[in-house]
Amino acid sequence: MAYEIPVTQARAELADLINRVVYGEERVVVTRHGKPLVALVSAADLARLENLKTEEADGAAVAEEERVIASVSAITSVTSAPGERTDFGIVAKHERPERR
Repeated sequence: MAYEIPVTQARAELADLINRVVYGEERVVVTRHGKPLVALVSAADLARLENLKTEEADGAAVAEEERVIASVSAITSVTSAPGERTDFGIVAKHERPERR
């Protein structure tokens, strides 16, 4: 099962997300407008995925690939804890340069 997080929140929590992937053995899916954008997976998972691409599609390789895909496909949204700050104070304002 993968943990889903919006890209704006992922920027603020990148170090924590890396720890979840490395030490918590989780997969993290970063979304934009509710749609999956990228996934953070451990180096071991990445190596397995790369090996699957190069191996012949035998029964064991297909089963492993389906297990990985199923875990990333089972995305759930996690809400913040009660009282946790959800506004990280990230503000952007675009101003056109003055013409001279």
